[in-house]
Amino acid sequence: MKKLLLKNESYQYIEKSFREWLDILGYAESTIYNLPNHIRELLYYLEKQGVHHITELDNQLIKEHYNNLKLRSNEFRGGGLSNNSLNKHLQAFYKFTDYLRQSGRLILPILNIDWETDDTSEIETLTQEEIQLLYKATYNHYENTKLEPINARDRAMLTVFYGCGLRRNEGYHLDLSDLDFDRRILHVRKGKANKERLVPFNKTNSKYLQEYVYDSRPILIKGISDAALFISKKGVRMQAQSMALRLKLLQQRTDDIYLQEKNVRLHVLRHSIATHLLQNGMPLEKISTFLGHSSLESTQVYTHLVNED
Repeated sequence: MKKLLLKNESYQYIEKSFREWLDILGYAESTIYNLPNHIRELLYYLEKQGVHHITELDNQLIKEHYNNLKLRSNEFRGGGLSNNSLNKHLQAFYKFTDYLRQSGRLILPILNIDWETDDTSEIETLTQEEIQLLYKATYNHYENTKLEPINARDRAMLTVFYGCGLRRNEGYHLDLSDLDFDRRILHVRKGKANKERLVPFNKTNSKYLQEYVYDSRPILIKGISDAALFISKKGVRMQAQSMALRLKLLQQRTDDIYLQEKNVRLHVLRHSIATHLLQNGMPLEKISTFLGHSSLESTQVYTHLVNED
């Protein structure tokens, strides 16, 4: 967990070194962020067990920690973590043992823990309360004006992927000219199968988008000529992977244990708005048009989610 504090300075160093090792090997930003966080949980467990040096680590301790993860109580839903979350931890363990071996710190036998059954095929959605927590996380608790352009961009990002229900690639390709604030319309020019569509947005979403476009984007663009809506710290079009990582950061910043354990991706925001619109009584045909589905059958999956709820 992100909030766990390690007292052991050697463990603190190892976590940092593991993160740098992943970075040097060229892993994705989300991997560089998430895997060391999972290892921090392992190191925290070692501290609690009175294991104060990494050379004392063995496969049995890793397996005991993993079994605790599988049974970990959750006050919101009960039970342990999802299979997808457990597999993320396993991925971290396997990479960490590689790191220990290659860095010369410790050579462990092959771990041999079976992967859990993949449950990622199930559609993940967030509640409206969880969406509000993500928006709330874009407001820093500290007075730091340098971060406000990033915060405003995060709110605009949530607005595009949740409020407008765009796919990941659609949001990435958005240009500044695709926004029409007078009509409150967003023009998706590069949809799935190159289909275009017009997506409406409400007054609140317009507010978030205008705050970013008029107040924060000019700061990020740094005088560089770039048509992109979402601008990186370098002043150029923001990569889709970076957007996904920002969402992960917001997720962890919420301090909501249940939300932090969900497999939150940009597409989950799209699933969530579709579900919420259906719950609020919008006809399925209009939701299908809103999402840019080619057939009504694609949209009907959300009726099953609402019926299950």
